[in-house]
Amino acid sequence: MEVKVKNVRKEFEQFPVLYDVSLDIRSGELIALLGPSGSGKTTLLRLIAGLDFPTEGAIYFGDEDASLKSVQERNVGFVFQHYALFRHMSVLDNVGFGLKVRKGSERPSKTEIEKRARDLLEFVQLRGLEKRYPNQLSGGQRQRVALARALAIEPRVLLLDEPFGALDAQVRKELRRWLRDVHDSTGHTTVFVTHDQEEALELADRVVVMSQGRIEQIGKPDEVYDTPNSPTVFSFIGESSKLPVTIERGQLYFADRPLGLDSHGVADGEGQLFFRPHDVEIVSGEETAIAGTVTSSRRTAGTRQVELEVGGAKERVEIEIPADHPATAKSRIAFKPRRWSVFAA
Repeated sequence: MEVKVKNVRKEFEQFPVLYDVSLDIRSGELIALLGPSGSGKTTLLRLIAGLDFPTEGAIYFGDEDASLKSVQERNVGFVFQHYALFRHMSVLDNVGFGLKVRKGSERPSKTEIEKRARDLLEFVQLRGLEKRYPNQLSGGQRQRVALARALAIEPRVLLLDEPFGALDAQVRKELRRWLRDVHDSTGHTTVFVTHDQEEALELADRVVVMSQGRIEQIGKPDEVYDTPNSPTVFSFIGESSKLPVTIERGQLYFADRPLGLDSHGVADGEGQLFFRPHDVEIVSGEETAIAGTVTSSRRTAGTRQVELEVGGAKERVEIEIPADHPATAKSRIAFKPRRWSVFAA
């Protein structure tokens, strides 16, 4: 099912939380809405679901304007962060609930509902737990039940709001891989909300980066990580360092010294240089490099993260160096970014 969000604005008590948002979601695609708290990602998901309605604009399911239709009329599956399972119902009854409450002729027989629920529990690898209750399950098992319940109604669109937010890191990692496998098996159009960049980059076909009620960038995971289109996206996706620079004749200067770096077409004037801490090269001379004094360092697996004071201690950046590098506190290190982005200030 293709979903189109067209020029949507959403206000709560005349306070706008989404501004003129447009998004085309392809049929069978797995999309991540990524952004910090307050960026509008959950509001957008709720508008797609029919749990809220736009102040302006429209939402289409295929060619059908679904803007004023309810969740039931849109036939969406929704998975919440905290599972929202019925405590007094068994696992089997929880999975079949959406089918049981269908009206009249749309409701399958009791036998059909039970068969579908059992098949789905097998699908989400919870066979044998049919008679248990939610409080007898682990967090990861509850989230699998919640997903099975969402799939039971054969939704046109599957929506997940921070689905792994309440789980510990190891379980999250396992369920991320599992959810990707489920998506590839079912082919549902799926939209999930997360503030976890790693989750979005690992899972999604495309990532929608949101900030302050607007979409900043839409692209494949590699695109938004390697070629961010704004300082907001560069700062939010992955680790980054930045420095104020001056651009003259297409070259970058920091603290009145040339860096030997191209401005990538950004016009002369004041700018911001962004780079990834791991994407730097340590050099011996300081003449056309960024040089600084080590203020702190910490071991991170096979490398070391070093914080440097640069530009006469006015700025601080982080770079990644080999774990066996001899640098200590107050050592001088010179480096050049191997890849970088420049934005007008």
